[in-house]
Amino acid sequence: MRHRVAGRRLGRDTQHRLAMRRNMVASLFEHETISTTIEKAKEVKAFAEKLITIAKKGTLAARRQAISMLGNRDIVGNEDGKTVKKGTVIQKLFSDIAPRYLDRPGGYTRIVRLAMRRLGDNGQLVLLQLVGKEEAVQEKTKSASKKRSSRKVAKTEEAVEVEEVVEAEEVVEETITEEVDKTAEVTETKESTEAETGKTDETDTQADETEKKQ
Repeated sequence: MRHRVAGRRLGRDTQHRLAMRRNMVASLFEHETISTTIEKAKEVKAFAEKLITIAKKGTLAARRQAISMLGNRDIVGNEDGKTVKKGTVIQKLFSDIAPRYLDRPGGYTRIVRLAMRRLGDNGQLVLLQLVGKEEAVQEKTKSASKKRSSRKVAKTEEAVEVEEVVEAEEVVEETITEEVDKTAEVTETKESTEAETGKTDETDTQADETEKKQ
């Protein structure tokens, strides 16, 4: 009987359980988020936070202690179809992850429940992730929203400028049409006056001719 024995067996013997815990924590430090069942996440969470607390010391003894507890797995990536070594898990833990939490007394990880369940045994799936990862995503979304708002403001300013240009063009067109109308009226008045003078001249000539005949 397991009276008051701490920890979960997870259906594995001791060596298998410890190896699984080391692998999951190494994957968490490498990718900063992993998907697993809620029982495994609760079991791994305490071990991951203990390693981060050790890494915050930054000493050689702390580095050796972390290597003895976790191992020092390589981080490998693919570039142009070739596998390239990008560092180790301990190197990332001490140089990148631990400095984030120097002002944080604890709570370096979080468990997010997912709506889906695992096929086969219907186990509850969760995300185990580092807290700083979420803050970085929020900062990225905020910066993206700021960029969108600035783009909208620029677009509105451009629209206002276009409207002003259109209004100025309309004013110019109106003035041009008014001037054209005025010139047309002047020409019409000139033509009417010339026609009237021409008629008077013809009547005068006709009167002179009649007088000469008489």
